[in-house]
Order: sequence, then structure tokens, then C-alpha cells
Amino acid sequence: MNVDPGRQLRAIARLTVSIRLAVSVLVLTAILLTAGLSSLLWWRTAEATSRQLASTINEQIVAAVRKEVSAIVDEARAAHTAIRTLFLQNVLDTREADKREFVFLSQLQSQATISWVAFGWPDGSFFAAHKLGDRRLEMMEISLTDHPGQRRVDEYDVVPGDIEFANRRFEPTDFRVADRAWFKTGLAAEEPQWFRVMDHPAGERPSIAFAGPIDVYQERQGVLAIVIEYSRLARFLAQLEVGRTGTAFIIDGSGELVAAPDKDADELHVAKGDTTLLPLARTALAKAGEDGRKEAWRSRLTSGGAAYEVALTPLPFPGWSLATVIPEAEFLGPVETTLRRLILGLAVGAVLAALASAMLARSVIAAPLSRVVGELRHVEAFALERVRRHPSRLKEIASLSGAIAEMAAGLSAFRKFIPADLVRGLLRQGVEARPGGSIQELSVMFVDIAGFTGLSERLGDRVVPLLSRYLDLASEAVVANGGTIDKFIGDAVMAFWGAPQPQADHALRCCRAALGCRMAIEQSGLADDLGQPLQIRIGINSGRMLVGNIGSELRLNYTVIGDAVNVASRLEGTNKSYGTQILIGEATERLARGAIVTREIDSIAVYGREEGFSVYELIALAGEAEAAAGWIGRYEQGLANYRARRFAAALADFEAVLNERGHDRPAELMRDRCRQLVATAPDASWRPVATLTTK
Repeated sequence: MNVDPGRQLRAIARLTVSIRLAVSVLVLTAILLTAGLSSLLWWRTAEATSRQLASTINEQIVAAVRKEVSAIVDEARAAHTAIRTLFLQNVLDTREADKREFVFLSQLQSQATISWVAFGWPDGSFFAAHKLGDRRLEMMEISLTDHPGQRRVDEYDVVPGDIEFANRRFEPTDFRVADRAWFKTGLAAEEPQWFRVMDHPAGERPSIAFAGPIDVYQERQGVLAIVIEYSRLARFLAQLEVGRTGTAFIIDGSGELVAAPDKDADELHVAKGDTTLLPLARTALAKAGEDGRKEAWRSRLTSGGAAYEVALTPLPFPGWSLATVIPEAEFLGPVETTLRRLILGLAVGAVLAALASAMLARSVIAAPLSRVVGELRHVEAFALERVRRHPSRLKEIASLSGAIAEMAAGLSAFRKFIPADLVRGLLRQGVEARPGGSIQELSVMFVDIAGFTGLSERLGDRVVPLLSRYLDLASEAVVANGGTIDKFIGDAVMAFWGAPQPQADHALRCCRAALGCRMAIEQSGLADDLGQPLQIRIGINSGRMLVGNIGSELRLNYTVIGDAVNVASRLEGTNKSYGTQILIGEATERLARGAIVTREIDSIAVYGREEGFSVYELIALAGEAEAAAGWIGRYEQGLANYRARRFAAALADFEAVLNERGHDRPAELMRDRCRQLVATAPDASWRPVATLTTK
């Protein structure tokens, strides 16, 4: 019969809490459920109405902008067609300055949205009429024969029904119409087309131009362009009311801004509209993709913690879209205010209902239930002899009290076989006591005291305080770096990292713990019976190993096993051969590389294995051993020469390390090997791998 008394106790405790709160929860649930459903229905209705209002506002704005853009496109085409017809019918010659000026100026005055009427000749000459806001015009001419390199400008004041000459001036210019894309393309085209234009004789002014060739008697005279500056669109957008704080943008297919609302924008004043909400429009364009360029698209976007209704609508100009951005708070703000008031009222009602239900629950249920809880506390503390049965008028509580008393009687007999402290520990940890494990990549560390066997023989029972202090310091270093202490085996400490909680940096944590343990032992002043500082040896390795509850149904241990664990144990003993304190395997060095300072000691084949692997001495954390870089590099250079059979060169390297450090057991060992190999050259079967003959 498998019985988990801890689980039964926790289940009973949870049941007790549920009964105590039952009345209050039922009352509150009924109130809140009814109120919530009503509020939700009301909110959905109000939200749908508000969104419909926002949709209506957007439709009105879209209609106005589409109409304006259509008018602009139509006016540009009409103006181009009208002037082109005059040229084609030979009513107007392209070189007739007076008539040409009159026609160009009349088109500017009759078409409100047109900013420029320009003409370029194949020889590079250029003539244009240009609006300067609503109250001034200018005529300009750039001739390659008359006044080359200069721009003649005649300014006119606009008066009711007429214009008056104001002044004439000449200005230097480097504008060349022959270099402009609209001119070059238009001169070679058969029909007029739209262009995006940035630079004009008067400077950079973002615009669109409807430009095409002018032919008279099948002879190409030049290119006529009707130009609309974006500032005209910006001023039109400023006339629209997009809610109280919303705005509208015209953007092209690449997300570039064409126009933002600016009531002061014209040919004299560059548009400087508020573009705070422009990133939302661009985000919408990116999300809509091709669909947003072909048909209307709407979405709800957030920015800075606020929500916005964003709509994209294609405009009757290639690639242009209208983006309207309206803060959701404008049409949902009143709804949210009303909802907050409703929630406040419901909260007050819920609190009053909860107080009433709590009083009822306390008088009817809590008193007898608290006595049952007291008996559960006795069971939790395994004070089973103090458990009593309590009668109650509530059938459920009476049954529960009887069940607890019967469980206590059963546990009283059961605890004769299992210690109470062990049971309490298992209950607290929630560990299921059954075998099982998994293969994971972890890091494992073995620590022991050098010469502990002789030390314990000499000290006898006096070794206990020394051993206890050493184990405390080693344990603190392991725990401080997130390790799991597996077991103590005499003076040996076994710990691992990466389980039970995953640790991506388990190798580095293990190395930190080893360095921390070494420093703690050094700073503690611990010494053996001869007064010599206590020396420890540490072996570390990383790799895939089995971790979990290992053992039998009678006895389990949460531990790690596997070849990588065995190698770590061998490395701990290998320190004795090389005179080192901390040796780590090549997997650990690779995982922690860059964060630690190491020296590759040798390639070894541990006892029981023929395959060799690199072994590293852990010296310090990165940045803590700059002075060691020289002799570390010289040692590893010697190791490379040794492996390449350049024994004389390796011998010089290892002797250089010894000259710098005075005493270095690994360098001494490698020096002696090189001397022997220089004296007696090895055969072809020689390998630079040291085989350890003991564990």
C-alpha cells in the first residue's frame, strides 16, 4: 500500500481554505458575473457605436482627400493639354516670349493647385512661371545665349482680377534643365507622364510634375511640365478635422511622407507639419503590404501606451495612400469613463456583499473549521498523539475531522518505520521518491585535501574540526556559485552545475567556485599539524552525463554518473603528478573560454582510457592575471614545439618559464621529458600523450 501522507495533508489544507471562503466566493461570483456580463455587453455596444463614428469620420476625410487629389491630377492634365494644344495648333510658338508668359500665367491663376508651369528646350534653355504663395508670381528664364549662367526673374503682384509688374532681377544659377530626369525622359517619350521632382531653379521643393514632349509639325520643340508642390497638399490637409487630436498623412509606396497638415505651407513656406504620428502610418503601411496599396485597410495600433485607429486608403495618384491616425481615446474615452464609474459602484457593492458573506461564513463555518485546522497542524508537526476528533453540526466538517483522526492513527503506526524528520524534508521539497534521470550536459567538480590520509593518521580525532572547517568553506563556495553538492566522501567534495535548475553558464560557474574555494582556503589560515598551509586539489570536467535519482527502491541519491564524471575525478588526482591545484578538461575550457585564464598543461590519457585529451590548469578569472600572460604563452609555445617533435626548442621554452617563475612543476616535468627525448630520439610510434597509470 503506497501512502503519501504529505500529499494528503496538503490536499486537506487546500480543501479547508475552500470551505472557509465558499459563501463569500459564491456571493461575489454571482455579483461579479452578472455585473461583468452586463458591462461587457454595454462596452461592446458602445465600442461598436464609437468605432462606427470613427469610421464615418474617416470616410468623410478620405472622400475629401480623394476629391482634392483627383482635382489636382485633373487640373495638371488639363493645363498640360491646354498649353500643348496651343503649341500643336501653332496658335503659340514656344519662342514667343510675350504670348508664352501670358498663357503660363493664366494657367497659374486659373488652376489653384498648380505651382509651376515650365518649359525646357533641347538646347538647355528653360522658362517657367512660378507661384510665390497666393499674392505673388514670378517668371524666370535661363538662356544659354542671353546672360549664360544667370537666371532672369520677373516678379508680379497679384491684384483683384489682374497682376502688376513688381521688379526684375538677375541671379547666378547652376540649374540645368537638360540634367533633370523629367526633362530627359519627357524628351524621349511619346506621351506625358508623372515624375517625382525635388530640385527647381529656386531650390529644393518636393513636388510632382506632369511632363511630356511638345511636337510641332513632327519636330520636337521641348518638354512642358506642370508642377504641383507638396506644400499645396499640406495646406489642404490642414483644413480637415481628423477628430480633436488625430491627423492625416499622404505617403507614397515606400513610406516616404508626401504631405502632413500645415496651414501655413505654400511655395514660399516649406511644410513643417506635425509628424509625431507619422511612424504609426508607416507601420500600418508595412503591415498592410500590397493589400494596403490596392484597397482600404484598417487596424488598431499602439504607441507609447496609447491605442490608435489607423486607416490606409489608396489615392487616385500612382503609389499614394492616405493614412488617417485617430487616437482611440477620442471616441472610447467617454465610454471608458462611464465604465470606470460602473466598476467603482460594483466594487463598493461587492465589498459590502463580501463583508456580509464573510460574517456569515465566520459564524457558521470558521469556528468549527479552525479547530479542524489545529488538528492538521498537529499532523503536519507529526505530533500525532495530540490529534482529537471534533463533532460539528455541519456534516462535511464532522466527516473531515473524523478522517483526520483516522489518518493520524494510521500515521502513528507508519512513523515507526520511517523517521519523522526524513518525511518532513521530503514533504517540503516535493521530491517524488522513485528512480529516474536524464542525460544532460553538466559540469562536475571534485575537491579533496592533498595528503589527507597521512594527516588523518597523525591527528586522529583532532582532524574533525579541521575537516569540518574545510568542508564549510568548500560548501560555501559551491552554493555561492549556484552549484549542487552531491556528497562528501571523507575529505572529498563532489558537486555539479546545470541541474536540477538549468544553467547556461554551468562551466563558468564551476570554475568560479573552484577559484573561490582555493581563495577561501588560502585566506582561512587552515594549516596541517606541521604548520603548513592546507593544500587542496580540484578536478573539473564538463560533458553529457546522467543526472537524477540514482539507486534502488530502498535508497536513492540525486547524483550524476558517467564518463565525464569519471574524468573529473581522475583530473583531481592528476594534480598530484603535475604539482597543480586546479585542472579542468578541454570541454570545460571551451565552454568558459574568454571568461577564465588557463594554461594548457599536457595531453593525457587517464587510467582506464587509451584516448588522450588536453588538460588545462585554471589560473584565474579573466582580467585577474595579466602578468601571467608572458609565461603562459611561453609554456604553451614549448608544448607546441614538444608535440611537433622540436624537443630542443621546447626545452628552451620550458627553461625560460622556469627562469621567469623560479619554480613551476609542469615546466620542470616537461623539461625533463624534453631532455630525455633530445638524448634519445623517439621512434615513429611516439605520441605526445602522457598515460597515467593510477587513478
